[in-house]
Amino acid sequence: MSGKRAALVIVSVLVAAGIGWVLFIGLPRWYGSPATATRPAPAAPATPEDGRTIKARLFYVSDDGARLTSVERDVPFAEQTTAQARRIVDAQLTPVTAPLVSAVPAGTTLRALYLASDGSAYVDLSREVTLAHPGGSVNELLTIYTIVQALTTNLPAITAVQLLVDGREVDTLAGHVDIKRPLPRNDAWVADSAAAVAEPAAAAAASTSAAVAIAPTR
Repeated sequence: MSGKRAALVIVSVLVAAGIGWVLFIGLPRWYGSPATATRPAPAAPATPEDGRTIKARLFYVSDDGARLTSVERDVPFAEQTTAQARRIVDAQLTPVTAPLVSAVPAGTTLRALYLASDGSAYVDLSREVTLAHPGGSVNELLTIYTIVQALTTNLPAITAVQLLVDGREVDTLAGHVDIKRPLPRNDAWVADSAAAVAEPAAAAAASTSAAVAIAPTR
């Protein structure tokens, strides 16, 4: 009996060893090591719109201090109108050096920008636009129309602009000009408006028509 038991033990050990070899050595050799999952390398952050730019007209205080003057600048390109509008406003709010003078108080930043289906743009500026404003009705108008003209001149899809401050609608920026509604483009506040219009040929044709209309008859 003891001999049979010893034989059974030996057989059991051999069977267990064989099973272990199959599980841990044989199968991996036959089927290969399990593939290890690899994460794709993170994509490098792309330069906005591949570094493309557009020519945009930005607006600054004219030499007489009573109106605005336009300057052509390169602004990063964006596919969507809302994104392009943000980039134009960001460029307009960028500090400038002499001889340019910005009508927007220093430190003012763009918080958000929204477009409505009727072509109105809602531009939410930081509180510095009011807290750091020098005051005066002309200065207030120039601040407002700096943003209005920058968007309506460069983006035909935008027909009017309303300024918000710190996420809220306000009555005025400095106590003089009602901004509770979107304001349309107004070239009367631009000293060189003939150069700022998008279609100079159309402007020239309009001027010619007006001249003909008032010409004296014989």
